[in-house]
Amino acid sequence: MNKLRTKSNIPILEIFGPTIQGEGMMIGRKTMFMRTAGCDYSCSWCDSAFTWDGTEKPIMYSPDKAFEEIYKIGGGGFDHVTITGGNPALIGQGMSELIDILHSKGISMGIETQGTKYQDWFSKSDDIVISPKPPSSGMVTDYTKLDFIINNIQSNKQNKSLKVVIFNEEDYQYAKNLHFRYPNIEFYLSVGNLTPYSEEDHTAELLRDLEKLCNKVINDPSLKSVKVLPQLHTLLWGNKRKV
Repeated sequence: MNKLRTKSNIPILEIFGPTIQGEGMMIGRKTMFMRTAGCDYSCSWCDSAFTWDGTEKPIMYSPDKAFEEIYKIGGGGFDHVTITGGNPALIGQGMSELIDILHSKGISMGIETQGTKYQDWFSKSDDIVISPKPPSSGMVTDYTKLDFIINNIQSNKQNKSLKVVIFNEEDYQYAKNLHFRYPNIEFYLSVGNLTPYSEEDHTAELLRDLEKLCNKVINDPSLKSVKVLPQLHTLLWGNKRKV
């Protein structure tokens, strides 16, 4: 396995699937997952802090080797790959080359990123989810960067959406302002998971929070074209990894 750090190599922490996409516009979609290492954020409630806190070390894969590993683990029973992190938008040439390989094999792909960095390969993705982090994360949105990204993907033909996870009223107001700022981008809200590493069953709590969020949106006359979704994977499998 190639561990040399070249421009084309991709730092990968885990590859798993096939499974079901648990959130956002592709919810319910059968997909493989590839999780890259590294993030320019450190959200307080991050459910994958191992991608940036140094507790786990990535393996450097060439694009060809990454595809081989995805195919070996997936067993050929898939036609879509979701690339998440961390923040996969931190990766340049290697990601572009991997997308070309996937497409050459008839496999579509999606990217999930918080909207802090733009890459030219965004235009190659079949679906792109921009998930800016609300105030409860402890992070501050750089709207200059986010405006640049949104403006650059507006004319792309791929599926695209904004998604915000809601933990409190401040997050809700943040999400509304984001939606009003980018009214032409499909918009999703979901409830946050405050206990992403707990082994206990929090299904009832998550459903209660989802009901509250749904009722709030229903009774908000300023929100019309918004979709509220659960984090399906947490309802099905709790906080289990690699599902």
